[in-house]
Amino acid sequence: MIRQDEPTADGLVDVTFTLPADIPGRVSVVGDFNHWDPYAHPMRRTEHGTHTAVVTLPQGASICFRYLAEGGRWLDDLDADARDERGCIVHISATAGGTGEGQARRRRGRDRLRVADVTLPPEYFSG
Repeated sequence: MIRQDEPTADGLVDVTFTLPADIPGRVSVVGDFNHWDPYAHPMRRTEHGTHTAVVTLPQGASICFRYLAEGGRWLDDLDADARDERGCIVHISATAGGTGEGQARRRRGRDRLRVADVTLPPEYFSG
């Protein structure tokens, strides 16, 4: 799930990325906004077991992202507004509330993730 908060007075929007509890191990949200760095936005487990991370982004921006799970698994979020060869795309609302295509897909109940296996060195997951 992808949720956008109301923009702040300085034009920034907190975007919350949430993944289900049944994904084992560590997960990071990576993308062009953090130079695809798996250490920049690690997801934390909530008390309900879900993975979550909050990223603050400029109002009106568009970002490309994917989730990187332990073991080198890339996860795409089908709640995203669009997808291309790089991954998922989310358009950060230029107005309050953000009602993009991704939110409409959530209401229709589509599957939320697509998995693609890749091989990454173990140091990406140490620490």
